[in-house]
Formats: sequence, structure tokens, C-alpha cells
Amino acid sequence: MTYQTILKEYWGYDSFRGIQEEIIDSIGSGHDTLGLMPTGGGKSIAFQVPALAKQGICIVVTPLIALMKDQVRHLRKRGIKAIAVYSGMTRGEIVIALDNCIYGDYKFLYISPERLATELFITKVRSMRVSMITVDESHCISQWGYDFRPAYLKIADIRKLLPDIPVLALTATATPPVAKDIQDKLLFREGSRVIRMSFERENLAYIVRKTENKIETLMHILETIAGSAIVYTRSRKRTKEIADRLNREGVTATFYHAGLNDDVKDLRQKAWVNDEIRVMVATNAFGMGIDKPDVRSVVHADIPDSPEAYFQEAGRAGRDGHKAYAILLYAKGDNTALNKRISDAFPDKAYIREVYEHINYYFEMAMGDGEGCTFAFDLDDFCLKFKHFPVQADSALKILTKAGYLEYTEEQDNASQLLFIVRRDELYLLNSNDADTDRLINLILRSYTGLFSDYAYINEESLAVRTGLSRERIYQLLLNLSKRQIISYIPRKRTPFILYTRERMEKDSLRIPPEIYEDRKKSYADRIHAMIDYANSDDKCRSRMLLRYFGEKNEHNCGQCDVCLQQPPQDMHKDTFERIAHRMRLLLKESPISHVEMMKHFEEEGERAEQVLQYLLAEERIKLKDGTLSS
Repeated sequence: MTYQTILKEYWGYDSFRGIQEEIIDSIGSGHDTLGLMPTGGGKSIAFQVPALAKQGICIVVTPLIALMKDQVRHLRKRGIKAIAVYSGMTRGEIVIALDNCIYGDYKFLYISPERLATELFITKVRSMRVSMITVDESHCISQWGYDFRPAYLKIADIRKLLPDIPVLALTATATPPVAKDIQDKLLFREGSRVIRMSFERENLAYIVRKTENKIETLMHILETIAGSAIVYTRSRKRTKEIADRLNREGVTATFYHAGLNDDVKDLRQKAWVNDEIRVMVATNAFGMGIDKPDVRSVVHADIPDSPEAYFQEAGRAGRDGHKAYAILLYAKGDNTALNKRISDAFPDKAYIREVYEHINYYFEMAMGDGEGCTFAFDLDDFCLKFKHFPVQADSALKILTKAGYLEYTEEQDNASQLLFIVRRDELYLLNSNDADTDRLINLILRSYTGLFSDYAYINEESLAVRTGLSRERIYQLLLNLSKRQIISYIPRKRTPFILYTRERMEKDSLRIPPEIYEDRKKSYADRIHAMIDYANSDDKCRSRMLLRYFGEKNEHNCGQCDVCLQQPPQDMHKDTFERIAHRMRLLLKESPISHVEMMKHFEEEGERAEQVLQYLLAEERIKLKDGTLSS
């Protein structure tokens, strides 16, 4: 089948978009390829189409469990065999999944980077017929990128096992140095290609609103711009506070952050995607892999650490191609807060050594011991005992990890566990259960062994699929059985771990090299200062600033950001501008009218009328609320 035939048969599209076809031709011809595609550029088709044209299975590396599940579901709906392996699955489930990839004619294996280094995966992948490797969010492999994840470095080991298999790296955010680093870290071969799509979003207006009352400004924005919205904030606590305030003001909103139960996250995400909720207030844990094209505004109540993060999050607005807004709320104190993040992320080396010493005390580790030892780690308890602030302690542990002394895993999933407290004969005498509970108990007894003598790992999602009940319902039934003291149930949780990668040393002997500390601190500070420049600038087109940061030279202003709109159209004579503006204000004095009605009065002026209207709105000389213009 040709690429065009595959596209039409499985997706129903007649033609490719942007640089999709160029990427497909490159990877299909066996070239290692880096595809730079902004959010909404259609990354999935760029690797799914060529993989379907090849014999064998495509390994897709991505850190996003929600995205894995979503893409596997969509592929299966199209009749394409796909499977995912991620943290939280039991060893038995992983073995079955990987065996299916060897013997089951599967076309896609989605896997988290942490799973690549396991002995089990390395053993199984040798027996797979791998057609290509796709690395999504590939900027995570670069320590100069904004979201470096050490687990991504393991991809190079798999590359060595499969030296002749082409690699496709995809990212929506990479500066020129990061793009080069991605190719180096993934061991790109001679003849590799870099294919770029313009990062310009012609339908997206970038706005900075300087305000000392961000909530009131946010309310004004949501009153002015209709439609679905995302509000980003850095604090989990603030997500709830802002959502509560919006609901009190009559704007339907919910909140989302990494600390919520997975079932709660799924329910809230679905309510927002289905337009039951208008506004999602979230930390940066929300958004990646979310397929909602009609988001009309993305508002940042707090400034992200980097233009990369801002560009990716803001880019979730207007993916349907219609007009949308990316708005950054900026207060005087934000500069100080941003600069503090540098010292928080890179505390003094003396402090890092002190944290290392205290970790040894915490785990009672003797000098010369420790290598290979793993401990569950409670950061809050550690900070309480040794009087550390969690943010700086967390940063110190990450630096110690990069320097090779420890391995600090922030989010390691522990699967749920279950043990029957009652005896088997007592269980069958129970007659107060409803039909759902009986169905669940019978399935658990058929699926797991040893439940009356020891805890067994269970998977609520699998139980939900096999019973036909929702995950939320399964969770509630298990909690109810636990309250009735029929079972002991330990829900799945994320537990940090610390692994000693070498024996304990004297703290003064610790060496933290420049490439781990000074160089990365400078890179981080540069990204922070780029965001400060972006927020403070009032004489440069915002779109051009972002594009230049990513190495794309653009010689024209966007004409729709707040900086561009503060200037009357440069190619318009002042008398013409004043004549159109005067007529608009006279019309609005008579009565409010819609945008469409206003433009009908100025059909002979064409684009000039739209430019004048946007300028008057930006200067707040006229108002727009719920699609209606007024003076």
C-alpha cells in the first residue's frame, strides 16, 4: 500500500498536512530523521503511516501514559493492532504484552523510557521484528532542553541493539543547540535528516497583560473571549482556588494536577473535552496528548520557566485553525519570583553536599556501604527531620542523580494490592452484596491466586474492562469492601525511591562537574531571562520573538499580538485610519452590534477595517463581550 492509500483507508484524509509527507518519505527510506513540528502539526500520522507500510512493529517511546492509552485506543478503533507497556503494570502483564509483540502481529508498541532499560524488555526486543523506533517528546533526551529526563538516555542502548533500524525523533519545541543534541544522543547515522515545520501560528494571537489583580483580569478575559479555555498555574493549591472562584462567578471550571487520583483526572478531562466544563485550571501536568482542537484561549496565570514550555502550552489553543488567544498575565513581582527559581533549581554546592550527608543519616548508611541499595523515600518527612525546604531538597537530589551518586525517582508507580481478610468459606456466606460487587469478587478470585494468604497486585483498569464497569465504580466497590473488612485494599500510588548507585562517600569528596551544574545553571538562567524579556518587551512582535528563539527568522510582524495592535497599521494613512475609527465609534453609540454586522458596514474598506477594529479593541476604546461590540 502507498502512504496515500494508508492515509485514506485508516484516517479518511485525502492529503497530508505541512511536513508530514516529507518526514514519512525520509523515515520510510531508512534515514534517521528529526521532525520539528509545533503542537497540532499532526505528529502521530508522521510515524503511524510509515510504520503501517513497513513489515514488523514500530516501537514508540513516550513518557506520557495518558497519551499511550489514548493512541492505542484510537489505533484499535481503526483496526490496527497496538499495545502499551508502562509503569504500574505487573510483571505478568508486561510479559504477555511483549510476547504479543513477538508473536501477535502487532504494529505498534508504546513504551515508557523507564521500561527500556529493564532486563525483561532487552531480552524480549531481541526477538521482535522491529520496523522503526519513534521517540516522541525527543527534547527530553537533551540536558540543554527544558524538560530533560535521564531515562531517555537509555534509548541509545536500544539503538545499539538495533543498529540498522531507523529512528524518528519528534518534538514540538527545540532550539538549534537542542536539535543538534537530540541527534547526537540518539546516535543518528550518516545521511540523517532534519525536517522543520514553521513554528508560526497565524491564527494564534500572543498577548501579555500587565496586571496586579490576575483573577479580575482573568475574569475579564473569559467574559471577552467565548469558548473553551485552559488556565495554567504553577501551584496545585492555586488550581483549586482559581477554579472555585470561577465557579462562584458563574463560569464552569474544574482543576487538574499530578496529585489527583487517575480516575478523577480522567473524569475531569472528559468533562472538559466534552464541553460539560468550560475552563480547565491546571498545572503543567495537563495538556500533552489532549486532543481538543477548539480551545479558544490559553491563559498563563504564572510565567513558565522557558519559552519552550510556554510555546508548547500556549500552542494548545486554536488547533482547529480558527482565531485563538495565548495570554500571559504578568505582575511586577513576577521577575523576582522567576529569578528565585534559578537558585531553587540550582542551590549552592555546599547545600547539595549537606543534603547528601543528611540522606545518609536518614537511611543510616555507613561509610563505604550503600551501592545497589534502594529505599522508598518520603521527601516531606525527610525535610521535616532535617529542616530543608522541599523545592531546594528536590533540586539537590536531582543534581546528585545527574552527578551519578544517587538515583532519585520522583514518580515510580506501585500497583494496587489486595488481600482477602475473611476466609474463603466466609466469603461465600455473604449475602449483602449487590450484583456489581458479586461480579467483581468472582472475577478477582478467577484472575489472581494466593489472595487469602498474601497481598496480590491487581489492575483496576483490567478489572473495569472485564466487568464492563467504570474504573471509578471498581474503585468505589473495592473501597466499600475494605470498609466492610472483607478485603485489605492498598490503592495504586506513586512513591519516590532512592537508589545508591555507588557506596557512601565523605560529602567533601563529592565532585559535581561543570556540565552538571554551572553549564546547566547558565542554560536554565538563559531560558528564565528569555521569558522575562518576552513579558517585558513592548516594542517587538511577540510571535517574532518566539520564532527567533527557536532559530526561525521571520521578517514580518504577526499583526495580531498586543504589541502589534498597539500601533496603528503602518501601511494605512492616518486620515484613513481616523475616518474608519470615527465611523465605528458612531455606529456603536447608536447600539451594540456583532462583529459580522460591523464588517458589513465596511465591506468597501476590506482588510483595513479589520485592522482598525483590532487596534480599537486592543486599546480598549471599544469592547467585545460574548461576540457583541459596544462603545
